[in-house]
Amino acid sequence: MTKPLLSICIATYNRAEYIGGTLESIIPQVTDEVEIVIVDGASTDDTGNVVKRYAEGCKQINYILLPSKGGVDQDFCEAVEHAKGEYCWLFSDDDLLKPDAISAVLKEVVKGYSLIVVNAHLMTGDFSKVIENKRLLIDTNEVFSCSEMELLFNRVVTYMSFIGCVVIKRDLWMQREKKRYFGTEFIHVGVIFQAPLPAPALVMAEPYIMIRGGNAQWAQRAFEIGVFKWSNLLYSFTNLSEYVRRNYRPKPSWARFKNIIAYRAMGTYSLKEYHKYFASKDSPLWWRLVALIIAIMPACIVNLVMLTYFKMLKKEARMDIYCLQHNENNIMNIMRTRSR
Repeated sequence: MTKPLLSICIATYNRAEYIGGTLESIIPQVTDEVEIVIVDGASTDDTGNVVKRYAEGCKQINYILLPSKGGVDQDFCEAVEHAKGEYCWLFSDDDLLKPDAISAVLKEVVKGYSLIVVNAHLMTGDFSKVIENKRLLIDTNEVFSCSEMELLFNRVVTYMSFIGCVVIKRDLWMQREKKRYFGTEFIHVGVIFQAPLPAPALVMAEPYIMIRGGNAQWAQRAFEIGVFKWSNLLYSFTNLSEYVRRNYRPKPSWARFKNIIAYRAMGTYSLKEYHKYFASKDSPLWWRLVALIIAIMPACIVNLVMLTYFKMLKKEARMDIYCLQHNENNIMNIMRTRSR
């Protein structure tokens, strides 16, 4: 096999039920210009056997089984290190590529972009219905120059909580700082936005990915990720202006009241999260009591309170809260990283 132009890099863990479907959407599109690199973070289910069955019929698959779990950030780094392509598509292990997705990306990588962001449909978990036809609401491809990092950030950063949209030049990935972002769940965002890109970035308007909604393995850690890790990461990019980053400025504990209510209603905020994040004596006593009450309140009651609250609000206020929750749901529903 000649040196590939594109490496599809997949980090996986205990996805025997799903990774076969992912590979079936990829393999028919593979050419001599494409390889598939799969790093398995020591799965304990049948993931390895599933991948090996597909590898028997596809010589472009390179399967690496790690001896122990390292974490999703480390595993994607491992996949890129094993990749031989000029570009790496950091793809998720339970989503699907639409037909002609790879050929469309191959037509673009030869233009020398530092980064390509591929648009996607958001689907139900069984792919029977489209929830959102386009995650990025654009009609034509958009190109951002090296001096337009802040415009690029504003356009794509929320969507890029979904790692499967990222096609990045391998040399760029290898040259940039990565260990700083281990444990953030979003190493790709750290690599991309830690400094200006050396060449323009392309955002593709056509959705070539089908995202399997509601299937993230990190769901039990959604509170930690959505409230703390995501905002802390985005606010850390000091090469971007304060004006751009201020929407992601980490909020004081008491300012997260609406978020905590929402996460409690979804069952991802409990006494465990309370003791980890809010029980500190550094927090005001009144706030610790409020956070404790929310943590022990049955989720069904919280849902009823929220429903009543929305019905009492005027339309404008309901819309404001919807926008707030929608921003949180971009983390909750779109991130395809996995809790390790």
